[in-house]
Amino acid sequence: MYSLNVVLIIVTFVAYILPFLAPKIFPILSVLTLLMPLFFILNGLFFIYWGFQFKKRMILSGLVLLIGITFINKFYKFSAKEYPSDEKNFTVMSYNVRLFNLFKWLDKPDVAGDILEFINDKNPDILCIQEFSSSAVIDLKVYPHKYILMEGNKIKTGQAIFSKFPIINQGNVVLPSTNNSVIYADIKKGKDIIRVYNMHLQSIKISPDVSEISENIDVINKDKSQMMLSRISKAFKLQQQQAEIFKKHEKESDYPIIICGDMNNSAFSYVYRNIKGSLKDSFEEAGVGFGATYKFKYYPTRIDYIFADEKMTVKKFESFSDFENSDHYPIMAKLSLE
Repeated sequence: MYSLNVVLIIVTFVAYILPFLAPKIFPILSVLTLLMPLFFILNGLFFIYWGFQFKKRMILSGLVLLIGITFINKFYKFSAKEYPSDEKNFTVMSYNVRLFNLFKWLDKPDVAGDILEFINDKNPDILCIQEFSSSAVIDLKVYPHKYILMEGNKIKTGQAIFSKFPIINQGNVVLPSTNNSVIYADIKKGKDIIRVYNMHLQSIKISPDVSEISENIDVINKDKSQMMLSRISKAFKLQQQQAEIFKKHEKESDYPIIICGDMNNSAFSYVYRNIKGSLKDSFEEAGVGFGATYKFKYYPTRIDYIFADEKMTVKKFESFSDFENSDHYPIMAKLSLE
């Protein structure tokens, strides 16, 4: 047990360092960042195990947990501050709708209609949609201003920004050698102008079915394991390239920034750390619980984010994990520009 504990501690320390190292340096090791919450739980169990036996070995596990305490808020939030209503408040929603169930992944009759009803009920001021499809009949006329970028040959998919406030400028950030994209809109709210980015980065293509993943990492089936690790490491390197291109574009903005979207990576990754920069993670600021955004069995996964400018106050964050009309869950933040 102690040998297993030591191995876990070493692996956890490596995972702590990886968010500060570009994936192209250690692409295979970067996969460990996906398992960071599991490492917290296992170290916690070891801490309890040694504690019940009154052994000093518990100090090692306790030290690992203490060092990683800054990471825990990215995984679970115990409480959030309550803010009074304010006319300066506005709400932003981000949602990967998976083409509104165009290819019938879900056995439901009217997914697009359910999503429209949900959006109307939550009534966000700004709505960012990833994997948007114009083939779905969805009436979003409550938003007089919009920017939609559709790409692809056989299958048209894209990004969309809908706003109740005027859009005075719009555009996209070109990401080479990929179908992924980043769009932006400069939105005028009162006397202020805010730049809203909507991004969808390279997918790592992991099945949400745990049993399928366990089959792929079976030590007997080394070929499948190597293929999966190779695919994930390539995706991480491509995400790094996409993040670097985006950061160059972001630096040119003269306005406060909001970033919404599906980053296809955990909050413990290099890509997350690079894109977030000095911005505020809405979940960390005002979320409660796990804040899961992706439908993954038995494992609360957060790969969708709303980042807010330092000049903004995040007053509320919600992840609607009970709304299952895509492989992602919608997320919404209440913000205020001070």
